[in-house]
Amino acid sequence: MRHLRSLAVGGAAVGLAVTLPGTASAHPKPSPPVTLSSSVGAPFNLEVDGPRVLIADGGPGYVGSLGSDGSVTPVVANIPGAAGVATRGAWLAYTSTVTVGEGENSVNSAAGLHIRRPGGGTVYADTTAYEAAHNPDGMTEYGPRSDDPCVQSVVGPRYTGGLDSHAYSVASNGNSWLLADAGANDLLAITDSGQISTVATFPAQPTTVTQAEADALGMPACMVGVTYDFEPVPTDVEVGPGGSIYVTTLPGGPEGPELGARGSLWKVNPSTHSVTKIATGFAGATNLAIGKHGDIYVAELFGGKISVVNSHGVSTLVNLPGVVSVETAANGTVYAGTMGMDESTPGSIVKIANGKIQSRHSVR
Repeated sequence: MRHLRSLAVGGAAVGLAVTLPGTASAHPKPSPPVTLSSSVGAPFNLEVDGPRVLIADGGPGYVGSLGSDGSVTPVVANIPGAAGVATRGAWLAYTSTVTVGEGENSVNSAAGLHIRRPGGGTVYADTTAYEAAHNPDGMTEYGPRSDDPCVQSVVGPRYTGGLDSHAYSVASNGNSWLLADAGANDLLAITDSGQISTVATFPAQPTTVTQAEADALGMPACMVGVTYDFEPVPTDVEVGPGGSIYVTTLPGGPEGPELGARGSLWKVNPSTHSVTKIATGFAGATNLAIGKHGDIYVAELFGGKISVVNSHGVSTLVNLPGVVSVETAANGTVYAGTMGMDESTPGSIVKIANGKIQSRHSVR
C-alpha cells in the first residue's frame, strides 16, 4: 500500500458533491459536545449492541464495553492493531493487524478477522494470506501518468496494487461479515467458518497537480499538470436498508490544504460488485454510520466534524475535533469516538440524541 507518505498530510474542508437518492430530514443544530467517557485512546470503531456500546480501541489494543460511569471494561484484550468490531446476536467479530517497523519502513506482517462463536471458540480469517493468494487490486494502476524522469524522481514510477492487508473495519451482513481492508484496497465477505471472498475493489483516485499545489508541496515545475492516481483506502463498511452496502475511503495521499479534502462515500452493489461514488470532499473519512431515517453520517478526522449525507445534500451535524468513529443505535441516537492526542486531551466517547449531544459526566 503506497500512499505517498512522504508528502504532507493535514486537514482542510472543501466543497462536497452529492448524488444520493431517498428522503431524510435535516438536523437541528446540536448543542456543544459533552463526553460519555474520556477513558479511551484511539476508538477506531464503535458497535452499538442493544444497551451495550463496544469500542475497538487501537491505543491499549482491546475491544471494550462502555460502562454507565464512563469506564471501559475490556471484553477481549491484547489485540494487536485493534480497529474494527461488530456483533450479530451472540456472535462477536473484531479485526487485528500486526505492524512491524515504524513510519516509512513499517510493514503489516499479519492481519485478519477474529470471529467468536456463541458458547466459545474463535475462528480466524487470515486476510494477509488471502491478499497473498488473490491480490484483488493487483491489476489496478497507481502513481503518476507520466514517464518524465523528473516526475518519477519526485513521486516514483507507475505501479500496480501490491501485497498488503490492514484489516480495519467489520460489519455484520446477514449470516456473514463484511471487512474493509485499508491495505488491500478492497471490501471482503467472510463466512462464519472463515472463508473469504472479494465483494469489490475501488478505483484509483486521480488528482491533477496545479501550480498552486506544486508550490504548496514544494514540487518542481515538472509536476504541474501531472495526474497522479492515488490508492483508495477503505476505512469503514455498513449495511443499509435493503442490503445496500456503504463504504468510506481515504484518497491515499495528502488531505491538507495542499491537495484538499478528497475522502469519499461509496455505495456497493453486492450482486454486481459495482461501486458508485455518492459523495466526496471529506477531510479524512475514517468512519460512517447509517441513521434511522436514511441519513448517512461520516466522521471526518482531519475536518474535525461529523457530516450528514441525505437527500438534502451534505451538511455538518456537529464539529468534533479528533473524531475518528461514528455509530448509530436503533432509536437513531448517534455515538462518536475521538482520538486522544496527548495527556491533556484524551480520547472520548460522545452521544448525540435527536440532533443534540447529550452525555453523562466524563471520568478518566
